[in-house]
Amino acid sequence: MERIALGPDKIDVSRLCLGAMALGGIQDEATSFAILDRFVELGGNFIDTANCYMFWIDGGTGDESELQVGRWLASRGNRDDLVIATKVGRRPSFPGGGLDHSEPLTAERIEAGLGESLQRLGTDRVDLFWSHRDDRDTPLEQTVTGFDNVVRAGKARMVGASNHASWRVERARGIAAASGAAAYTAMQNRYSYLKPRPETVLPEGGHVHAAPEDIDYVGATPGMAILTYSSLLSGAYTNPAKSLGEHYTHPGTAARLNVLDEVAAETGATRNQVVLAWLAGHETPVIPLVGVSSVAQLDEVAAGIGLTLEADQWRRLSEAA
Repeated sequence: MERIALGPDKIDVSRLCLGAMALGGIQDEATSFAILDRFVELGGNFIDTANCYMFWIDGGTGDESELQVGRWLASRGNRDDLVIATKVGRRPSFPGGGLDHSEPLTAERIEAGLGESLQRLGTDRVDLFWSHRDDRDTPLEQTVTGFDNVVRAGKARMVGASNHASWRVERARGIAAASGAAAYTAMQNRYSYLKPRPETVLPEGGHVHAAPEDIDYVGATPGMAILTYSSLLSGAYTNPAKSLGEHYTHPGTAARLNVLDEVAAETGATRNQVVLAWLAGHETPVIPLVGVSSVAQLDEVAAGIGLTLEADQWRRLSEAA
């Protein structure tokens, strides 16, 4: 699997990031281990989790994913071969709370949150530590300080911003530059081939869709990349039983699906694989972040990352509207 360099230390990361959200929560341990093992076999090394996955399921605490990844790391003894990312900022401040009760991104909570995550993961550091949301109630200077503190302590190699607009990332980077602090070197937003209706509010709590200016910003900032979650729209591209949702109900959706099917036929690939190839084909470094529920799904996804579209195919996909 192809790798690219990310961040100030130019860390080699696979062009596919495995989303571990459901591992240990929806997927049992045997399935989770099989998926993680296969990902490594395929050449993947980039795994993303969070300190809140999956607090919303019955009996969930938010510890499930990190604990599952930690047990796998301990079992396989391969921590140094991997790039592990986790997040802080969306864990409810008290048991039973929801997204409206998310932990603040104060310096104290950032440092404490990472300490808790490291314990669950069974490691002394993460490679990428994300702010899971843009906390407008906490001064940005405090948030920048908190992330800088964990980098200086050797507990995180680099930091990134999830569910942020690029102007907020740039403002944080400016604060960091003025004080010599660690700066955000990655973004993580929702993004796929189909575009939601302009100005629509996504029904999934906390999701922030990447805007064209976000993609442009990352591409114009050396060393940065954007990880794109919900890349396959929860299976809606290929599973007739899954609806795209009313926020994708507009004329552009049909036009883009028509071209998607044309290119799929030309390449002999699935819709999912063409979508992933289109994402990876951006001039801006785009790293699809994909969660799977089986090894078979992972194999399909990896084949999509390995698919190279012809320039005309990528252009037709991009220009469809």
